[in-house]
Amino acid sequence: MAEINVDYTEVIGKRTECPEGCGLCCLCQPEVLADEIPFFRKNFPKDLTVSKGPEPYSALALKKGVGSCVFLNERRCRVYSDRPAYCRQFPYHIYVGDKVKVELDLSCRGAWTGKGADAEAEARETVSRAYPRIRKASREAGEVYSQFYRNCMEAGVMRDPEDLRRSVIENIEGFTDLAYLGKVMDMTMMEPAVTLNGIGTDSPADREEIGEAAMDAAMESMEADDPVNAPVYCDEDWNWNIFLADREADRIDRFILDDRGDLTEKGSARISEIGIRPPETGGREVLRDYILTLNGRESFLGNVFSLMDANGYEDDMSNAYYGCLCTTILDILWRASMLDHFMGTGMGERGMREAIIFFDMDRLDAPTIGAFV
Repeated sequence: MAEINVDYTEVIGKRTECPEGCGLCCLCQPEVLADEIPFFRKNFPKDLTVSKGPEPYSALALKKGVGSCVFLNERRCRVYSDRPAYCRQFPYHIYVGDKVKVELDLSCRGAWTGKGADAEAEARETVSRAYPRIRKASREAGEVYSQFYRNCMEAGVMRDPEDLRRSVIENIEGFTDLAYLGKVMDMTMMEPAVTLNGIGTDSPADREEIGEAAMDAAMESMEADDPVNAPVYCDEDWNWNIFLADREADRIDRFILDDRGDLTEKGSARISEIGIRPPETGGREVLRDYILTLNGRESFLGNVFSLMDANGYEDDMSNAYYGCLCTTILDILWRASMLDHFMGTGMGERGMREAIIFFDMDRLDAPTIGAFV
């Protein structure tokens, strides 16, 4: 079989470290691969479990079913030398879709410090260890993507994904502007096939309408019935924050998850009081860079394709792509506004960074027609 080309552009020139006292990755219940099961079955049979969700898999147990991995003790792993492959890979995610790309989880604070190991070298080593799984997944993904493109052609909604990506790059400043985002979203709902040519920001944004769209996007994950399914934000003091929302009660509660797996309420707010705010100086640049990262991710494209498939190929690919990107950006801005409400992080460089740290793990967990291996 021909060698598989892997795209490392997202990690080139970056460095990553594992900050002392973080442990965020230990909140992600890792799959235990078939060749790893015997070790845990022999040595820790009570700590091997089956994950929750539509596609259960063998995994390490979580403390009290919602906390960190049972092997995390004072933010250190008790089985570090024998930890599963998925623990070793973090914060790198290998996405297999139409192409294979290594993506860097920006919810990891160690990806922001500029210190530590060379990310590209670590990513290449990670790919080398996972290569048999990548090769198998590539065959399966190739068939899925081929069928997807055939479906798009038959429905008349096909576009060149690279043309869509280029158009975002050419209009990148607009995507950090609320009025522009509102216009693009309106066009995706009203026009058969959207182009970004000539879209300006000469009229003010309808803040209430945009705020509703942003809140809807953010609430999709924060209205979780089970805390284990809610997004976790590891703050600047290494606290694990979980925000649980109830729109009917117009309430969002902030909890701290401790190392024992217990939740302690730390405050609440009315959802209606958290209005979306635009990025400020410094924040706009951080947001722009993240949008460019998303625009280059194969997993983001796979998520757009998954949504198109779920909607029966009713939307042109351009509408689906731009709409998904706008919704994603609004989600980030709403989370930034919420974090500022609770913690005073602002909407500048710090605020945008914290919102992305809160958001990116969710983004990488979105459904796709490809797969992470």
